[in-house]
Amino acid sequence: MKLASHYNKVTIIVTLSVLMIGAIIYYFAINHIAKTLLDDHLSEEVAEVIGYVNFNKQLPKQVDFDEDQTRFFKLKNKHLPTRFYDTTYSNPKLRGERAGRAVEGTLTFNNELYKFNIIISKESTEYLVQIIATITLFLVLGLFMVLFLTNRYLLGDLWKPFYKILGQLKAFNISEPVDFDPVKSKVDEFKELDDAVQLMAKRVKGDYQNLKHFTENASHEMLTPLSVITSKLDTFIQDDTLRQEQFEQIQDIYSAAGKLSRLNQSLLLLVKIENDLITGADELDLQELLIEKQRQFQELLTSREITLQTALVSRELTVSKYLIDILLNNLFSNAIRHNVNKGDITIELKNTRLVFLNSGNGNALDPQTIFNRFQKGNNSDGAGLGLTIVKNICSVYGWALSYDYADSLHRFTIVF
Repeated sequence: MKLASHYNKVTIIVTLSVLMIGAIIYYFAINHIAKTLLDDHLSEEVAEVIGYVNFNKQLPKQVDFDEDQTRFFKLKNKHLPTRFYDTTYSNPKLRGERAGRAVEGTLTFNNELYKFNIIISKESTEYLVQIIATITLFLVLGLFMVLFLTNRYLLGDLWKPFYKILGQLKAFNISEPVDFDPVKSKVDEFKELDDAVQLMAKRVKGDYQNLKHFTENASHEMLTPLSVITSKLDTFIQDDTLRQEQFEQIQDIYSAAGKLSRLNQSLLLLVKIENDLITGADELDLQELLIEKQRQFQELLTSREITLQTALVSRELTVSKYLIDILLNNLFSNAIRHNVNKGDITIELKNTRLVFLNSGNGNALDPQTIFNRFQKGNNSDGAGLGLTIVKNICSVYGWALSYDYADSLHRFTIVF
């Protein structure tokens, strides 16, 4: 859920809760005020009755009008406390009973106790409370709608600079010279965020260019002496006067120089893949590429008497021919190098996945570290970068690469 949606959700929930609680409290407060007004009116009626008795020395006649009902009952030496209560009110002009408010108590007349009971109608008061409650409800709903529309549309425009910055971050490519467009906003936080992003982008691009130049220059400078060393070693190896011991030592140096050259090329390739410097894509049939690779590695397979079985279907991919060639080379090399003589390799290509299975010495490898740089088996003479390169190529195209071990077979699976 987006930040603006979270903000709107919290704001609406809190506001609605406060408004509902306030409306309930307001409703009961209005009811209490209306009831208090009715009780005050009844108290005035009681004072008038008592005043009439004291002045005229007689009980007033019982009254039964539309809005006022008064009754008197003689008591037997029993005082009743004055109390106000809700009751029903019978209007002679209307059928049925209506809500009313009553007061009862005692008064003394001619040394005798009388109970008085005065009832007045609550209809007008209840109608007023209903009108006020209805108006309040519409005000709450109107305020809620205004708040909702304000958060949805007006505040949505307020967040546009943030989403523009976010969109530029998503589209940011460290290898492209395109700079961030400044964002115009009246919000100080968005201005500070835009300035921080601009500064970060410049620093990252500067660091990237420095690293790129260093890597390219270092790789180039390493290749030159390696080429000289290899050339001199080729000359030494062709010398017929070398003793066997000298020849073996030169062979070791030659092998080490070749390994260093391959390591240099692999590291340079990783830098290019990780920084998306290899562009271009073609429609390629993976089945045809696998068959071609099988022919290229056939001599090596035959020399180690490894049996290769395939189950391939046609699968079109839009990929860089250079990267897919490196990926297949590394998978084939890994399956052969870490296999045993007279071992087995099985390649399965389906519409959704490519699977390499190979026999080999030892137990299962650690699936958590096998694709890390310089991770290799104890008996491996490689640089430990082949599977890392495979992993990075899969990441470029969004493929899932996994490893598992079952039935003495190492399985590498790429899910497209």
